[in-house]
Amino acid sequence: MNNLMIVESPHKSKTIAAFLGKDYKVISSKGHIMDLSTSGKFGLGVDVDNDFKATYVPIKGKKKLINELKKEVDKAQLVYLATDPDREGEAISWHLKEALKIKDENYVRVTFNEITKNVILDALNHPRKIDEELVKSQETRRILDRIIGFRLSKLMQSKTGGKSAGRVQSVALKLIVDREREILNFTPEEYWTITADFSDFTAELEKYKNKKIKITNEEQADEVLKNLKKTFNILDVTKKETKRNSKPVFKTATLQQLASTKLNFSSSKTMRIAQKLYEGIELPEGLVGLITYMRTDSDRVSPEFINETKKYIAQKYGKEYVGTPKVSKKKENIQDAHEGIRPTSILRTPESVKTYLDNDEYKLYHLIYSRALASIMAPAILNNTTITLENNAYEFKANGSVLIFDGYLKIYAKYEDQKDVNLPDIKNYHSQVISAKEINKEQHFTKPEPRYTESSLIKEMEKLGIGRPSTYAPIISTLKQRDYVKLEDKKFFPTEMGIETTDKLQEFFKDIINVKYTAEMESDLDEIALAKKNNITLLKEFYQEFEPLVEEAFKSMTKKEAKPTGETCPLCQNPLVERRGKYGKFIACSNYPNCKYIKKEEKIIEKIAICPNCQGDIIMRKTKRGKAFYGCSNYPKCTFASWDKPTGETCPNCQNLLVEKKDKIVCMNCDYQK
Repeated sequence: MNNLMIVESPHKSKTIAAFLGKDYKVISSKGHIMDLSTSGKFGLGVDVDNDFKATYVPIKGKKKLINELKKEVDKAQLVYLATDPDREGEAISWHLKEALKIKDENYVRVTFNEITKNVILDALNHPRKIDEELVKSQETRRILDRIIGFRLSKLMQSKTGGKSAGRVQSVALKLIVDREREILNFTPEEYWTITADFSDFTAELEKYKNKKIKITNEEQADEVLKNLKKTFNILDVTKKETKRNSKPVFKTATLQQLASTKLNFSSSKTMRIAQKLYEGIELPEGLVGLITYMRTDSDRVSPEFINETKKYIAQKYGKEYVGTPKVSKKKENIQDAHEGIRPTSILRTPESVKTYLDNDEYKLYHLIYSRALASIMAPAILNNTTITLENNAYEFKANGSVLIFDGYLKIYAKYEDQKDVNLPDIKNYHSQVISAKEINKEQHFTKPEPRYTESSLIKEMEKLGIGRPSTYAPIISTLKQRDYVKLEDKKFFPTEMGIETTDKLQEFFKDIINVKYTAEMESDLDEIALAKKNNITLLKEFYQEFEPLVEEAFKSMTKKEAKPTGETCPLCQNPLVERRGKYGKFIACSNYPNCKYIKKEEKIIEKIAICPNCQGDIIMRKTKRGKAFYGCSNYPKCTFASWDKPTGETCPNCQNLLVEKKDKIVCMNCDYQK
């Protein structure tokens, strides 16, 4: 074995190994192997008094793996560090080089945006060394996050009920809290609309004496109705063809947004599935990566993919369907170094690989494939018609739109709404008069901006420039896990703890925990990656501003008093209070640490049904991720489990349990449906 390639993922290593010959061995680091230690001042693992020198240690449980990797490195003539093609991947390669003591002359760095044979082999022909500027940028991000996270989390834990705080996490939480307050403080404004219904269309009042009209109460609406006749003069009929262009291929944020709204996937689920599609799926020809790298700010695509796709479109749909690739206008940053998210081959249609994917994988691949194909297809063409009517100086308009060439909608209509609104074909309209069947008034009230969903929060974070592709999903997961927000009807509601944490941070850190500062910091990190800014200078400037604020907050921030329960401690007769710990709320003595009494809560367990396997009790349980399921109380002796809630009844056909599934009662085992 002359050549050793190291990647992050075991699954990815299997895919790549299938493309390389016997002279290569491909192994996995299983993600990061090193991280900042928790030693030194404040446990930061960073010497803030010595140019922020970082101390790295093996991640817990990785020492054995590091030793195994070192043995493989020692046997190799050349090591290919082939971690992901972004800043984090560059940092992992650097950690591998340092931890495994790989000499400069014994390694090369290779990157690839997709895991296919041609791309992997091409990458081997274009090796380079580790990009030190990218590493500095990622290390600076990690140090900033460690300092802010450790210092503010300790502060929140000692002064409030909060569990953690973070550089981007706290800004995202502030967005949710601010939106909630806007909603609560919103004063609705009344307005009225007037519509005229004709036999085959409806027109709405827009102007009075050539000026926009605004009706704010019922008296004004009644005054308008009093002045209107049943007959209307047709002033104008305009027809115009318009084009609706397709959208660019997905980048991370847009993929997460559309997967949320169209597939009902959480951001973390989307990235988990996308990772698998990227790393490789077992097809008849072997393991193949189906999509390009899924963490990207870019929506560019390669010329090779464009040419292949144009030929495919012309052959399958006709030359008139071939279009020009769409790319959004965006600021430059280092994450634009690779492509947007697309299929590795347009010839690998969703239907051709469906049998090799599970249902969720197929849905996401179908979405990615359709978007990429549509991005290189011709625009849809619509025929827009506007009818303008006049009634006693009041001007009404009716708008219609009909699709006359589907273009990219031929394959993307599933994900983009297009409804025809037909208007009558009115010719020789001058001096024509038509009568309305009814003229109606309707009351409305203005509404506040809606609460954030996962999709709209990611969109807002991307627009504001806070966070990066790899951070959106973890930020949202952290907010939910820390009990700072709750999801109800897919909308984010801040909890009492989330509001309190935000208010305390704004009281003492409003100049740092805000959108502008966080976005500028992201730009500064990009500048470091491009060798346009010095990382040590940035860290010093930040710390000189941040640390005095932390020290002042520790001195001046009011500590939240524990809430009394009205009970007394059975050991020392002091009041019992409600506290919050790692596993949630609990009741303990207010005289802690002198008295360490903790009240044991008796859990009331609801028995759902009798277990068909062992006659034990079926109860509701939760996975490590908090998802509810129904299992036997005798676990692990009995492994009965069901995602669907048993009804307690048995199937008349096979005697298995009946369960509730999508508003139906069905058998767990057979096709019986009650």
